[in-house]
Amino acid sequence: MSRYILAIDQGTTSTRCILFDHDNRLVASSQREHRQFFPQPGWVEHDPLEIWANTR
Repeated sequence: MSRYILAIDQGTTSTRCILFDHDNRLVASSQREHRQFFPQPGWVEHDPLEIWANTR
């Protein structure tokens, strides 16, 4: 059975998942953007349910 390492990068504008094998070679990657809300100047908010859905 092959073994892999999955990294999840939660950024400001997107969620990215990257899959590596044990020789550190990239096997697969995916990125999904999520909406940003600006309730007032200098603030940014995200919908946690949207982030969760993008990660699944």
